[in-house]
Amino acid sequence: MTTYVPPEKQTEAKSLAEKAQGAAKAAGDTVKSHPYAAAGIAAGVAAAVAGAAFGAAKLRTASDDENSTQGA
Repeated sequence: MTTYVPPEKQTEAKSLAEKAQGAAKAAGDTVKSHPYAAAGIAAGVAAAVAGAAFGAAKLRTASDDENSTQGA
């Protein structure tokens, strides 16, 4: 976990790439220390995305499909 450092005490601002690398390393360390939790979270996210895609597909009606093929 990172701590807050006031701007006047920061010697050099980190670039976006350096921040991303730090975040990726922290995430990798967390996954290594808690593999089952990480797998559970990944499965939950995948289920949520699949459910949203399925729900969106069910909301479409036949008239939506006809309009999209006719260019309207």
